[in-house]
Amino acid sequence: MKLAFIIDQLDSIKTAKDSSFAMMREAIARNHQIYVLYQHDIALIDNAVIGSCRSLTLTDTPDQAGHWYHTGDSLPVPLNQFDAVLMRKDPPFDLEYVYSTYLLELAQTQGAFVINNPRAIRDHNEKLAIAQFPQWIAPTLVTSQAHLIREFLAQHQDIILKPLDGMGGASVFRVHSADHNLSVILETLTHYGTRTIMAQRFIPEIAQGDKRILLIGGKPAPYALARIPKPGESRGNLAAGGTGRAQPLSARDQTIAESLGPELAKRGLMLVGLDVIGDYLTEVNVTSPTGMQEITQQTGFNVAGMMLDAVEASTQSSKIK
Repeated sequence: MKLAFIIDQLDSIKTAKDSSFAMMREAIARNHQIYVLYQHDIALIDNAVIGSCRSLTLTDTPDQAGHWYHTGDSLPVPLNQFDAVLMRKDPPFDLEYVYSTYLLELAQTQGAFVINNPRAIRDHNEKLAIAQFPQWIAPTLVTSQAHLIREFLAQHQDIILKPLDGMGGASVFRVHSADHNLSVILETLTHYGTRTIMAQRFIPEIAQGDKRILLIGGKPAPYALARIPKPGESRGNLAAGGTGRAQPLSARDQTIAESLGPELAKRGLMLVGLDVIGDYLTEVNVTSPTGMQEITQQTGFNVAGMMLDAVEASTQSSKIK
């Protein structure tokens, strides 16, 4: 197969933990051809969606500059010439990201197979998507109005506030009913009532970890990555200092995953990262879910292999059709 990965700058990738790297390494081990491009490399030229692509090979050991790869020359290639195009650009989910999804959606009409489906990425805000599955979530409020957040806090006493466009635990606040900083926190997060945010009842089980469950082709990997907050912290995100611990799915984890998996796959979301705290679904990550390498390193289960199996099966199925 010829696979194109839309990723962040190669030199920014941490190969010991990056899931895109794990997938590329697995694909190369299976003798697939790998090409890489960046978000700004996608263009519409003469009514065809083109990518300025470079072939990628891996080195056995990094060179003196720390490079773990070799790339070929940049060449314009219609995206429908690849067996699959994997959109792995990290957020922020800004207008440039949205424009990319429009171009990738157009590429699909020209025969490209894009993972994840660009329309589905666009339609599933990673915070708000949980509202489509209310049976699995903790009490939740979405608003820009301070008085509604104050009423929610008065009802639940201990809540989490977070922006709808954040990642890695950035700008996430835990607020108690007696917090003297509430006004300034609300002013900052809502930009004085002009920006919508999410409030959720605090889930004490965060102490046991914010569990990342990977759905691949609608089915969960058998292990979750529980991200344990550091002492005094209420965020488990690895970017916020959390520690990742792989563990088998609990019965509740399995039930949530099996409930959401087929529906999300039907929408074109082949790779999804569900975040679960205790018994509650807190996020549905669809842009560039990670956690593969940590799970594989700690359990021996080849998550990237499971992903490549799904890609291979999907491309074969599309050829038969």
